[in-house]
Amino acid sequence: MAESPNFQTEMRRLLRDRMLDAARDVVCAEGWGAVNMSRVAKTVGISRPVLYKEIGTKQDLADALIARETDEFLTGIATTLVDYPDDPAGGMTAAAEYALRTGADNPLLKAVLSGRNESDTTLLPALISDPDPILGRAVRALTAVAREQYRLPGLDDDELTSTIEILVRLALSHLFQPTGSIERAVTQIGSVLRSLLEDAV
Repeated sequence: MAESPNFQTEMRRLLRDRMLDAARDVVCAEGWGAVNMSRVAKTVGISRPVLYKEIGTKQDLADALIARETDEFLTGIATTLVDYPDDPAGGMTAAAEYALRTGADNPLLKAVLSGRNESDTTLLPALISDPDPILGRAVRALTAVAREQYRLPGLDDDELTSTIEILVRLALSHLFQPTGSIERAVTQIGSVLRSLLEDAV
C-alpha cells in the first residue's frame, strides 16, 4: 500500500528539522566554521546525497537555519501584539522588547556574534545585511499582522510598510550592535513609534 502524500510530507519536514537541529547544535557549540555537510549527515544518520537533496548547499543550510529561527521570533512577536489589541504603539514597542530580550538569550545568535574565528562570519552577512531572510521576511510578516490587528486607517500600505521597516531596522540595530541597556533601546523605539503612529489610528 502506497504511503499517503501527507505522511511523506510530514516525514520530510521532520527530517529537515533534524538536519537543522544538528547544524544548530554545532554552531552553538563550536561556531559556524565547524559545520560541514558530512558532519550534519552523519549526525542525522543519512547520506550526504540525501542531505544535499533535501537542503542544498551549505549556504542553503545557513539560509534555512536563519529562516527557521526568524520564523520563531515572528511567532513570538505576533503573540505579543495580541496582548495590545487597541494600542498599536504599545504593542509594537512590546514586540520590539520581546525581540531584543529573546535575541539576547538566543544561543544561535550568541554563537554567530561571538566571532570565534574568521570562518564563523559566514553567517553574519545573511543576518545583518541581506534584505532576506530576516529584514524582508520580518517586514512582510509584521506589516500583515499590524494591518489585520490594528487596521490603521491613517496609513496607506506603503506608509505602513515603511513604519514597520523602521521598527524592524531599529530593533535589529539594537540587537546586533547594542550600545546600552535593553530598557534604553525599548524607550528609544517606543518614542519613535508613538511619533510615527500618532495619526494612524
